[in-house]
Amino acid sequence: MKTAELVSSPAKPAYDFPAGGRRLLVYVVYDPRGDVEDYIPFALEALRGYCGHVLVVVNGELTDVGRAKLEPVSDRILVRENRGYDVTAYKDAIFYLGDELEEWDELILANDTWYGPIRDFEPLFERMNRRPLHFWGMTDHARVEPNPFTQVGYLAYHLQSYWVAVRAPMLRSEEWAAYWRDLPELVTYADAVVKHEAVFTEHFVDRGFIGEVAYPTLTDRIENHAVLYAEQLLEAGCPTLKRRPFFQWPVYLDHLAVVGRWTLDAVRRYGYPIELIYSDLARNVEPRILNADAAMLEVLPDTDLGRYDADAPFRILAAVHIFYPEMTGEILSRLEHLPGPFDLIVTTPEVDRAEMIREELTKRHPRGSVEVRVVASNNGRDQAAFLIGCRDELLGGRYDLVVKLHSKKTPQDAANVGRHFKEQLFDSLLRSPGYVANLVALFQEEPGLGIVFPPMVHIGHPTMGHSWWENKPAFVQLAARLGIKVPVDAGSPLAPYGSMFIARPAALTPLLEADFTFEEFGGPEAYQDGGLAHVLERLPVYAAGERGFHARTVASARYIGTSYTALEYTMDQISRTLPGRRTMDQIEYLNKAGPFDWGTTSDFVEVFARVAPAALGRRVRMVFGLAQKVRRRIGWLRGSLARRNQRH
Repeated sequence: MKTAELVSSPAKPAYDFPAGGRRLLVYVVYDPRGDVEDYIPFALEALRGYCGHVLVVVNGELTDVGRAKLEPVSDRILVRENRGYDVTAYKDAIFYLGDELEEWDELILANDTWYGPIRDFEPLFERMNRRPLHFWGMTDHARVEPNPFTQVGYLAYHLQSYWVAVRAPMLRSEEWAAYWRDLPELVTYADAVVKHEAVFTEHFVDRGFIGEVAYPTLTDRIENHAVLYAEQLLEAGCPTLKRRPFFQWPVYLDHLAVVGRWTLDAVRRYGYPIELIYSDLARNVEPRILNADAAMLEVLPDTDLGRYDADAPFRILAAVHIFYPEMTGEILSRLEHLPGPFDLIVTTPEVDRAEMIREELTKRHPRGSVEVRVVASNNGRDQAAFLIGCRDELLGGRYDLVVKLHSKKTPQDAANVGRHFKEQLFDSLLRSPGYVANLVALFQEEPGLGIVFPPMVHIGHPTMGHSWWENKPAFVQLAARLGIKVPVDAGSPLAPYGSMFIARPAALTPLLEADFTFEEFGGPEAYQDGGLAHVLERLPVYAAGERGFHARTVASARYIGTSYTALEYTMDQISRTLPGRRTMDQIEYLNKAGPFDWGTTSDFVEVFARVAPAALGRRVRMVFGLAQKVRRRIGWLRGSLARRNQRH
C-alpha cells in the first residue's frame, strides 16, 4: 500500500520514527450511559504494544463499570465535561500533558469512532515508521467544492481526525502550540469539521510540515471513503473500521449501493470478534436502522444446512398462551420441529380451556416436561401470561432459549388477512425441522444474538410507516422506567409484531425483572394502542439491545417471494407519482413536505407551503387563511339569511 504525501514548498526537515522511539496515545471516549463498550478495551489492548503510554479522555460521565474496563488498558484516565466534541477533548489532553509531550517521539490523537484492529496494526506502524514526515493519518477525505457545510468556498482535502499521529518536531513547534491555543469554540458537529478536521491538514502543510495518509482515497469520487468503501479499505490492509456505516441513513447507503453485510463478512474473514460490533450497535443505534444497514434479515431454507450442532443443544422452553384450545394441536405440531427436547408451559385463562388443552396433550408424546397453567387473569392476554405467568422459569437461568407463541386468530380481521398474519408468524419461526435447525444454529453461531422474529407484516396490514400508532409516548415512558436507553426508532419500531419470537431469556431480563401485575394491563378495554400490552409488543428488541444483545429477523424463501414482490410493486406505485428519479430524493422531498394528514384542502395547502420557498409559503398561508375567513363569513351570512326567511 502506498502513502499519499502532503508537502508544501519549502518544507521543513522531516525524520522517520526513531528506532526504540516512544509513542503516546490520547484516546477519546464518549458514551451516553457513561459506560465503555467492549470494543474499546479490545482496541486499546492491541495499541499498547505500540504505545508507551495511553491517556484515555472521557467526555461526560464514567461509571465504575466503565472505569474498571479502562484501567487495565490505560495509564491515565481524564474525565472532562462533554463539550466541544473529541476535538476539544484532544485540546484539553494536550494542555493537560503540557511539557510531558516533549518526552515523546510521536503522539497519536484517536477517538472511539472505529472498530479494530480488523487487520493487524504491525504492517501499518512498520511502514509509517519508515516515512520521513511530521504527521500522518489513517484515512483521508477529498476536497469538496462548494463546502457542503457552509455552501461557500471549499472543504479542504484533509486527514480524517479520528486518527492523526504527530511527530516530535511538529509537537515542539510554535505553530503546534498556536494552533491549539487559538482553536475556536466548537458548538456543533459542523463546527468540529469546518473549524478543525478540514482545517488541520492544510493549516500545517501550508506552514511547511509534511503529512501523509496511510490508506488514501480509493477512487476519484468525492465521497467519505472510510464510510462508503470500508470493505475495500480493509482489503487494502487498513486496521480500522468506522462505526458510521452501521448507523448512517439506510436510504443514503442504498442510493450508493453500500452493503453492510459485505463489510461484516470481511470482518469475519479477518478474524475480528464481530460480537463486539453487534453489542455496541445494539445498544447505541436505532434498531431499524441497524437492521437495514447491517442487513440483519436471515432467509432460511427448509433443508438443514448442517450448521446446527446437535452435540451442544440448548435448553429450550416453549411458552405458549392458548386462548383458543382448538389451535392446540396445530401449535404442538409446529413445536415438534424444534431440534432435540424442550419443556412446554401452556398458559390459559380458564379451567375449562385448560382441560381441553390437557386432553389434546394426551394424544402427543412430548420430548420434555409439560405443564398447563391457569393464569389469574386474561388481562394483557399473551403478554401478561408470558411476563407474569412464566416469569420465574425465565429468570432462573434454567433455559438457554424461549419460544414464545400464542393461539392467534385475529377474528376482527377479514379471513385472508388473519390467515396470512398467522402463517407469516408460524412459518417464519417454525416452518419445518430443517428450517428450525438452521434458525437455532444462528444462536449457536452468535453468542450475542438475543432475539429472532418475523419481518414486519405488511400484506393486509397498514403497518409501513405507521406501526407506532398511538404507542410511542407510553413506550418512551416505559423504556425510561425500565432503564432502557437504546435510541428510539424515528420510523416504525423494529419489533415482533404479533408477539411471537425465539429469544434468550437473558435478553429479556429488563422486561422480566419489571415485575408487572395483571392489574397494570387493565381489562379488555385496555387492549388497544397505548395500552401496556401493545406497548410491550414493541419493546423486546430495545430490551435486548440494552443488555448488549442484537436482533435478527428471519423468514422463509417462500414468504420472501410473496413479501418482496408485493413491496416492490407498492414502492413502484408510490415512487412514480413523486418528483425526482432517485428514491432518496423522493423521500427527502416527502420529509420536507411533512404529514399529509387526512388529505383535505387545508392539508395540501400546508404541504405546499412547506415545500415552496419560504416567502411564497408565507403568502400562500396568508391568502388561504383570508379565504377561509371569507368562506366562514359567507357561510354565516347565508345561515343568517335562511333563519330570517324562516321567521318571515
